[in-house]
Amino acid sequence: MTRALIADDEPHLALYLRDQLLALWPDLQIIHMARNGVEAAACIAELEPDIVFLDIQMPGLTGLEVAQGIEGPTRVVFVTAYDEFALQAFEHAALDYVLKPVTTERLARTVARLRAAPALPPAGAAMAQALRQLTAAPGQARPRLRYILASRGERTHHLDVAKVRFFHADDKYTVVASVDGEFLIRTPITELAAQLDPELFWQVHRSTLINLAWLDGTRRDDASRLFLRMRGHAGELPVSRAFVHLFRAM
Repeated sequence: MTRALIADDEPHLALYLRDQLLALWPDLQIIHMARNGVEAAACIAELEPDIVFLDIQMPGLTGLEVAQGIEGPTRVVFVTAYDEFALQAFEHAALDYVLKPVTTERLARTVARLRAAPALPPAGAAMAQALRQLTAAPGQARPRLRYILASRGERTHHLDVAKVRFFHADDKYTVVASVDGEFLIRTPITELAAQLDPELFWQVHRSTLINLAWLDGTRRDDASRLFLRMRGHAGELPVSRAFVHLFRAM
């Protein structure tokens, strides 16, 4: 039996998609319905569904970030209202995409494609390539982000990105770990990566973006998992398999 997971932060849309899928594919097993990107990423890693139906705009992690972090054989279908440029960029990385509002006829074509598709390799590598295409518009030089407006308590602060050790997605917000303390912003990790200098800021996990200027060292555990130490930060940051290759020369 094929096992599927649905991730959408709008419950009524998730329930509608579930009902339509079960009507079109009675032997499909919906094993979980995630309400945000962080929950979706954790459940995909734990439950390893055959298929995940991902919204793109979700709190915590976007559907793009969730898909990029998938390390197993889970196949990805985007169910989204995202713009046409993004759909073209991700067509080769996902098995299918469906525009909202979802129609039964369109979903039926998706189900037919899923049932006929052979087993696919992990989505992470293809998604990483698609993200690079999306964040680099041909022929256009993007201005690099130098300052960020971030909140702490009731105050808004003007932060120099050079003082930021790393960014980490946390539920509905992104935590800015700066030398001046921790602050919150709503910008997703993928959008930050597109605006920051790629020579200095590397994404090392679906939920983490680091400033290389603050990298203090690396460590591998007994299972060969890679962890990063950042200057001035007590803990360690895990590196997902999709990004380990960035540190091979270090």
